Amino acid sequence: MAKRTQRPPNGSPPYKKASKTTLRPSIAWAKEQLGWGFPWQRSAFGEIVEYMQIAGAKAIAFDVVFSEPSVFAIGYESFLRDLRKDYPEISTARLDLRSDDEAFAAAARNFGRVVQALFVSSQTGAAKGWLDDANTPLFEPIGFALPDRAGDHADDHAGESALFPIAALRQSAGAIGSVSVKPDSDGFFRRAPLFTLFDDRAVASLGAAMLLVDGADRKIAYNAKNGEIIWGDRTFAARGEGSALLRFKGSIDRYIPYSAAAVLRSFRAHKEGGDPELLPEDFAGKFVFFGYYAAGLFDICATPISSVYPGMGIHITMLDNLLSNDFIRKTPAWFDYLLIALASVPIVILLTHFAARIALSLAAVAALFAAFAALAYYGYNLGWWIPMIAPLFGLMSAFIAALIFNFVNEGSQKRFIKAAFGQYLSPAVIERLLLDPNLLTLGGVRREITIFFSDIQGFTAISEKLDPSRLSEFLNDYLSMMSDIILDSGGTIDKYEGDAIIAFWNAPLAMDDHAFRALTAALACQKTLAARQEHFRAKYGFSLLTRIGLNTGYAVVGNMGSSKRFDYTMLGDSVNLAARLEGLNKQFGTYPMCSEAALAAAGRHGEVYGRKLAVVAVVGRAEAVTVYEPMTAEAYGKGYAKGYAKGAAVLAQFGTARDLFYRGEFGAALAIFRSNGQM
Repeated sequence: MAKRTQRPPNGSPPYKKASKTTLRPSIAWAKEQLGWGFPWQRSAFGEIVEYMQIAGAKAIAFDVVFSEPSVFAIGYESFLRDLRKDYPEISTARLDLRSDDEAFAAAARNFGRVVQALFVSSQTGAAKGWLDDANTPLFEPIGFALPDRAGDHADDHAGESALFPIAALRQSAGAIGSVSVKPDSDGFFRRAPLFTLFDDRAVASLGAAMLLVDGADRKIAYNAKNGEIIWGDRTFAARGEGSALLRFKGSIDRYIPYSAAAVLRSFRAHKEGGDPELLPEDFAGKFVFFGYYAAGLFDICATPISSVYPGMGIHITMLDNLLSNDFIRKTPAWFDYLLIALASVPIVILLTHFAARIALSLAAVAALFAAFAALAYYGYNLGWWIPMIAPLFGLMSAFIAALIFNFVNEGSQKRFIKAAFGQYLSPAVIERLLLDPNLLTLGGVRREITIFFSDIQGFTAISEKLDPSRLSEFLNDYLSMMSDIILDSGGTIDKYEGDAIIAFWNAPLAMDDHAFRALTAALACQKTLAARQEHFRAKYGFSLLTRIGLNTGYAVVGNMGSSKRFDYTMLGDSVNLAARLEGLNKQFGTYPMCSEAALAAAGRHGEVYGRKLAVVAVVGRAEAVTVYEPMTAEAYGKGYAKGYAKGAAVLAQFGTARDLFYRGEFGAALAIFRSNGQM
């Protein structure tokens, strides 16, 4: 298979779409039309070289190491020996016969710009040193970090040997190019050397040797400070030992492919005066590569663009990059560190500061993976090698580290929440806080809450009747009953002060209907207490009544106290008012009492009822407060014509007497109060 490449005059890639007629298998054609087996006789390669010379090609390189004489040449020499033996009188010189290898060598010698292949290896090769008759142009490297082949490091290269072309071909070659290329540690070929060092000689790679036979400077220098190779007017990034990152531009078929059979047919047609299949102009001024392209005959390697890529394509890509001066450049170290930071920092912040769920975190990881893959793809198109392993490793490491940190931190956080709020919040509320601790704002915040104060009527007398153990048992019984109702409604218990319970709603979890929840919880406490009177009389010898005060207003809520001991509590004027309302129950003979603000707020979320008691002055407040006795529908009488009609009438008469009282008609008001047993 012949392939050519050149520097395009307009800067476009040196390729075009090839005609399918030029890609017919050459080996099959030679077998059918010429009776040739494989390998071909070397004179066929000579004909290809001759046609390149006729066409005016810049150079032709053979990616084949002709390290053994042609089988046809061996047969010819045997024929001459037999001929001299049997017919000594015949002059073999008059037969005008040439050996097969000589036909190839003669064509190469005439052209003068043929590059033959050399392979350097520690496992194969007959030559342990440079052969004196291989008098071809070599690089003169300056400033490279070349291996020290003397002294202590001599043994490191003692096993290296080389496969040279046979004498006739190496002596007729315009240059000898190395085809030795090593893959990266993962088996992929990403870079190729500009030259291979053998016996202290810098042998140009096959692609670079094409430029040497075309007259390029032999001096090649390395700038260690900038990490660049300087060769003539070309400057490109490379390593100190002379290897450069190749910029693969697609399938090898991007470079104009022609079958060797088509070239041979064209040469013979041109020689006979006919019309060649491939015009000489097709190869004028071009660099041509010859290599085996049939299945089973060419070396396969893995590259960044294909896991099945012809080895000849590496040398073609090297020449293409040299002509276009567009090798891949590695990104600077600071950019690599920036990528690692961009990969890891967002994940750490997401997982440690925003309590992200696993699904969201995995989505973020996937998005970053996609972003870096896109960055690497577009970076490659712009000629930059953007490393992916380090950022992605940093991404996964950050993800795992953040998960471990969250696991450890979440455990301590959960223990803190359970220890701090287990006695004050319902299990359902605690579970919500554990799922999203951000709902719990540590420190004080100002928000609207509904406050609950309760106190047992006559508790001092009760405590005197019971010994300490019985008193503790009684309090635990009573407080558990009341607390369960409060917690089940979503309330937060602030504290217990003896028999008193202080609670509030709408913190730490927000709830729009906090006033309605508090009001219904207070009435449920009274209803449950009334239902358990027989229990308290039988067990402790007395009935039990409790007074409750409710208010809705703004307060400061949060963890307050010292750095070593604190409580989740509330502060503010609205809290003081709720405490005052609890005590005002004594003045009116009521047990639940709420402010007008609490009743109005509760009424926005459900049916609530209340008996307006009075407008009272409260210690510490300049403005009077309207207070109500909250009631259930049954107590208020709504919808019950039978059974509660009398109660409803009494409440209505109370309202009339109250209004008379506030209008200053005290005698009339007193008469109604007395007639209904209100005083």
